[in-house]
Amino acid sequence: MTRLLAPLALIGAILALWETVVRLTATPAYLLPAPSAIAQALAANALPLTISAGRTLIMALRALALATVFAGALAVAVSMSRTLDRAVRPLAVALQVTPVVAVAPLFVIWAGVEHPERAITALAAIVAFFPIFSGTARGLSAADPDLERLFDLYGAGPWQRLLRLRLPSAAPFIVEGFKVASGLAIIGAVVAEFVAGSGGAQGLAWRILEAGNRLETAKMFAAIFVLAVMAAAVHLACQELERRALVWWRGR
Repeated sequence: MTRLLAPLALIGAILALWETVVRLTATPAYLLPAPSAIAQALAANALPLTISAGRTLIMALRALALATVFAGALAVAVSMSRTLDRAVRPLAVALQVTPVVAVAPLFVIWAGVEHPERAITALAAIVAFFPIFSGTARGLSAADPDLERLFDLYGAGPWQRLLRLRLPSAAPFIVEGFKVASGLAIIGAVVAEFVAGSGGAQGLAWRILEAGNRLETAKMFAAIFVLAVMAAAVHLACQELERRALVWWRGR
């Protein structure tokens, strides 16, 4: 109960203070709306915000799936070849540190203006790629050296070593990388939609831009609130996945 009530009490106190300050100072609604005005905007735009949240979530989950497949496969490949690891890792780091806003126009051109969701998904996948790749590659190289020598003693092949030793040993690293990437996928999808500058995807970022252009600040806050709730739900789902996966891992 303490874990549940403490954050709720803090949020309630912040909202009450916010409402009081806005009313006492007569702050214009376009500059900073009161929480009550944001709640009204949220209720009035519940359906379009829900639809947009679903579209953003779908693009983020597609990006996360793509990043998981490609990053996982590449991490397995580099774990089996030192030469490939030396060749790939600098490129992976360079991809990670390149701002998504710098390459977004290229992806919009390649995907076509009529398919902005493809560019957004690809850009979000790039943002989510590195945590999965780094975590998986680190985990695959973190197996117990004594067990590695035992596998050498029994003449295990590379695929037997991978499936029976390194992948089980890497499970905590893989899950942690996936959890970090899940949040980055949502951030990447939102940022990519901002940069794409197209309303074709009709995600939450477009709702925020649309409301901002009309000075509907309460609607902007409502969209941000929906985005925060969605991101928190994804994070909690990944935490539950991590808990279950690590329980299985410890049991093994």
